Amino acid sequence: MTTATPAARHRLPLVLRNRAFGTVWLGQVLTQAGVRMFQVGTSWWLIGYAVSGDGGLAAGLFMAVSTLPAVALAPLVARAIARTAHRSLLRTAAGGAGAAAAALACWAGVGDLPVAAAYAAALALATCQAFFDPCLTTSVPELVDDADIEAATGFELSTQSLASLGGALLGALVVDEAGMAGLAVGCAVAYTSAALLIATVRFRTPAGALPGADGPEEASPEEGGPEEDGADAARAPRRTLRQILGAMPYVRAILLCFTAANLFTTAVFVVIPLYTASVLRGDGGTVALLEASLGVGTLIGSVTGARVPGRPTTVGSALLGAMAVALAVPGLIAARPVIAGALLVAGWCVGVIGVRFVALFQRLVPAADKPAFFAVMQAVLGSTFPVASLLFGMLGDHLSAQTLCLIQAAGLVPAALALALLPGPAHARTPDGSQRTQPETETETEPRPEAETAARGGAR
Repeated sequence: MTTATPAARHRLPLVLRNRAFGTVWLGQVLTQAGVRMFQVGTSWWLIGYAVSGDGGLAAGLFMAVSTLPAVALAPLVARAIARTAHRSLLRTAAGGAGAAAAALACWAGVGDLPVAAAYAAALALATCQAFFDPCLTTSVPELVDDADIEAATGFELSTQSLASLGGALLGALVVDEAGMAGLAVGCAVAYTSAALLIATVRFRTPAGALPGADGPEEASPEEGGPEEDGADAARAPRRTLRQILGAMPYVRAILLCFTAANLFTTAVFVVIPLYTASVLRGDGGTVALLEASLGVGTLIGSVTGARVPGRPTTVGSALLGAMAVALAVPGLIAARPVIAGALLVAGWCVGVIGVRFVALFQRLVPAADKPAFFAVMQAVLGSTFPVASLLFGMLGDHLSAQTLCLIQAAGLVPAALALALLPGPAHARTPDGSQRTQPETETETEPRPEAETAARGGAR
């Protein structure tokens, strides 16, 4: 891929001037929207229609099932990403999810849908998504130039925001109007369209790529990295997940802080439908409003995240504190506009955190380790989701939804303090595995080599 001039680089958004990345990004929008629509819609279906009692436990168990594959399959996902052509893996994952959703639509269309079938479909979709998401993150350097990595990361993370927005708006409303059959049809269309889009894209071979990361039919010699870099990576021994995290204590500490925070933040997807049903006495439209507020905030945060100055840990700590305040508001004030505004703020914090830290990891983690790292990152961060879903689902059958909001807020405070007290990286590991001492407070305004930018934690 030819490198555009700085002037041309700022004329058009990345998704418009890079057709390959734009197409894959659109495919991710569709897959994320499909799974988010299914999660929101099915959670509302369980609480509002399918389960007469203990709706909190049913919804919590559903969300737990929806996140188990990303945790349980992390080693398998890492191996598949390292050894399989990325375009093929993305296409297969999206196509498999589309087939599962189509089967559920047929079942729901011919008769009453048992709760167990919805759980099974959630497991199938989540399994496909567990391969899709880290594979796409790993594939970013195969679609864009190094100078565009942070912009690509912002677009990639904004996908989740768009998905939360679109999926949240549609999920509960579709269930109210067309039932689970209509919900499954929408998911099947989204996933199948994504698979067809990805099939039209050719990926290039990045510098330092491992053999098997891209098949010969996807490699583009004129766009790939130097052959000697690829050869060096091929000769380097493949490290285990434990070795990768062991070699990056700074990254490991950040992941642990956000894993603890996720135990409380991800519970919002169980709390929102519970809050709507028990406190606001609303319908699917109210669920859509609250979920959309969270999604709009995350979208804005994804777009503006790269412009927030400061060291990543300092910014992350402040944002976790702001999220704690925002999530406490619904526990104190039960008014739709106020709650929507609070969720908008919480979503913005999530979006900024995602851009700053995923961009940091993209530049700090060696290229040969990225398939395993992003799989384990998804598993580590997602490991608390099943626990949070079950815990807050069970608590929701015994405590008020407003109390659950206050518990969420209180739980974020220790994670914010731990992140604030985390020392900066004394050494940054470069893509070739070497180490280089870097200052911790310097910021940068121009693209720099990967490890230097990451270690300095500068925001462009």
